Amino acid sequence: MSVTLRVWRQAGSGQPGKFVEYKASNLNPNMSLLEMLDVVNDDLEKRGEDPIAFAHDCREGICGTCSLVIDGKPHGPHRGIASCQTYMRSFADGATITIEPFRAAPFPVIKDLISDRSAFDKIQQAGGFISVRTGAACDANAIPIPKPVADLAMDAAACIGCGACVAACKNASAMLFVSAKVSQLGLLPQGQPERDTRVLNMVGKMDELGFGNCTNQYECSAACPKLISHDFIARMNRDYIGALFRSSLKPASNAAGGGAG
Repeated sequence: MSVTLRVWRQAGSGQPGKFVEYKASNLNPNMSLLEMLDVVNDDLEKRGEDPIAFAHDCREGICGTCSLVIDGKPHGPHRGIASCQTYMRSFADGATITIEPFRAAPFPVIKDLISDRSAFDKIQQAGGFISVRTGAACDANAIPIPKPVADLAMDAAACIGCGACVAACKNASAMLFVSAKVSQLGLLPQGQPERDTRVLNMVGKMDELGFGNCTNQYECSAACPKLISHDFIARMNRDYIGALFRSSLKPASNAAGGGAG
């Protein structure tokens, strides 16, 4: 099969970019979209041209590194799969395919199809962890957890942090990502001691980094390759309001105290 590609080319962050057309011929319909880009890049290198920069790692739909907007949809036309799992048989012979990077102010373009999504790392570092003593792992079933709770926590943990939720939202909201990371730990006993500080810090960091507010139109869950439910956003909002209320009742620490008067 043959297709025409409209690919976003941008030399670097802060530099102007544009769509450039390429013809891709003699393609196997069973190759993935990333394999097709490999073929195109081989031809570009043979002609002495700069290959298209795009990110990838596992190519198994697990890591989310391959994140692309394909024909206007994060990760492409299918539901519940990543860009690397989109195959050329998904497109008609002779089709024109538009490929561009995820677009959001907190996700600046590094080059061509590669976006800097380190903002997600900063949100995770703000509270997406538990503080425990290191050492031997505790015995299995030492802390009984009801199966529905364990299943829900596992659903939240399925988030791979690809950023499709941000790319799909007209406000570039990261609420689905943050709510999944907050809920993953907030549902389990190990996450309870830091539950309030976690949600306050992660939401605060999300706002600080310039992500927008949730529009409640659920483009995020529709674009998510792991089908993370937008119900987690409602759960996080409840946790956030509760944490704000409880933090307002805590007495202010006398950090400047100098001893008995």
